[in-house]
Order: sequence, then C-alpha cells, then structure tokens
Amino acid sequence: MGKSLEVQKAKAEKEVRQLENQQKILLNRIRKEERNARNHRLIVHGAIMEGVFPFTASMDGEAIKAFLIDLSRLPGAAETAEKAQKNAPTN
Repeated sequence: MGKSLEVQKAKAEKEVRQLENQQKILLNRIRKEERNARNHRLIVHGAIMEGVFPFTASMDGEAIKAFLIDLSRLPGAAETAEKAQKNAPTN
C-alpha cells in the first residue's frame, strides 16, 4: 500500500471515530431529554393527583396504587377511562 493510501486510511479511521463519538453524544442527549420529559410528566401527574385527592400526598406508593385500582373497579370507570384516552392529545 502506498504512503498516500495509508494517510487516507488513517484520516478515514479518525473521521469514523469522530463520527461515532458524535453519535454517542447525540444518543446521550436524546436519552437525557426523554428522561427529563418523563420526569416532568410524572411530576405534573402527581401534582394533579394531589390536587384532586389531597389526602394522597401523605400516602406511600403502594397505598396510592391500591386506591387507584379500587377507583378503576368502580362502575363506569372503564368507560370513563376510554373516553379520557380518546380525548387525550397524542404526541
């Protein structure tokens, strides 16, 4: 292999490494933005829950889960959930 081809190969390999690093950086940024969006959504939903049911602020996770399961079993809950899902904006 000629000297010129070796130089071109080395440059190409360096460029590949740089592009792979850029890809890793972008993937990390995407994951961070997705985490931030999820965290924001969970905080907003928790605040709404506490606003509608203030007593849930002092409950632990298992108690809230049991409460929501009980609510979901009330007559008309499934229909209400379907209606809310149909009316929810899609992302």
